[in-house]
Amino acid sequence: MNEQVNDAAGAQNRTSVERKGDRELVVTRTFDASPSTVFRAWSQPELFQRWWVPKSAPGILLVSCEMDVRTGGKYRLEFGAGGSDTMAFYGKYLEVVPNERIVWTNDEGEEGAVTTVTFKGQGEKTLLTFHEIYPSKEALEEALQGSATALPEQMEQLDALLSGRGE
Repeated sequence: MNEQVNDAAGAQNRTSVERKGDRELVVTRTFDASPSTVFRAWSQPELFQRWWVPKSAPGILLVSCEMDVRTGGKYRLEFGAGGSDTMAFYGKYLEVVPNERIVWTNDEGEEGAVTTVTFKGQGEKTLLTFHEIYPSKEALEEALQGSATALPEQMEQLDALLSGRGE
């Protein structure tokens, strides 16, 4: 899978989704914002919940967003469709370097990935790299058919938030 998605506001910012080997997924995107601004959108629950859920998933809500973004901290995201049935995703932060890097586990199942997001300043912009390593080829295949398909849309929503076009 190697996909380029154009930014609606400017073709220079694209989301690239690339499979690397049997167990790795790498997503990159440049944002017209500083690393500290992009880092805040990933580390402050009130900002994170404004862009993380794909708008194309009608009725899906992030009903709970708990994030203690520090090395050793934990997170728990609970999604629902308005009823009593919810799905939780949770894990721990293995490494947090403000404005540079966040590394976390995805502990909701045995096939959870370890995710690293880096924020690299490029003048007035930030190159964001979202890198996941899965425990098996099958786990990566499942992600490529499921949650990973939303990543370009999520990056577009983050871009909209950072540029003031978001909600």
